[in-house]
Amino acid sequence: MQKQQLFVLTTGGTIEKTYDEEVGSIENRETVIQANILKRLRLPYTKIDVKYVMNKDSLEMDDQDRNIIFQALSRFLSYQAPVVIVHGTDTMTVTAEYCMQQLPKPPVAVVFTGAMKPLGFDDSDATQNVTEALLAAKLLAPGYYICFHNQVFTVPHVRKNKEKRTFESLN
Repeated sequence: MQKQQLFVLTTGGTIEKTYDEEVGSIENRETVIQANILKRLRLPYTKIDVKYVMNKDSLEMDDQDRNIIFQALSRFLSYQAPVVIVHGTDTMTVTAEYCMQQLPKPPVAVVFTGAMKPLGFDDSDATQNVTEALLAAKLLAPGYYICFHNQVFTVPHVRKNKEKRTFESLN
């Protein structure tokens, strides 16, 4: 059986934050998805290519950053392979909707995900959310989605619920 191609675009956010011992802070420095999540998964039927786009807290993103993300997405859509975008949760819906405005009907599933707690914390949701997003991207029809805490939401009908620390449907 041939492996199914899938792209993971990393943009930063809480999921990518790591502890900096020198200054005692948690910061976005480099992508950790490949080394800390994907290498631990057994995916014999999936070929995953991780592509670094940026490593930024989503609260610091603006439309110029969203355009960079969309341009990267556009390049990989030409491969006709599903795409997972790792993104900070605070403005994930804004970026997903921006991409949808630029290209309303992508040829494959584009799934955004992130985490409420950084990878490396005992109770981090990072591995769960990435793993679920990978599977969702392979199964979903073309479109834009947010996959979070064992749920799949269709963009644009989704928002972050800060009180519950998760996402929810607006329907």
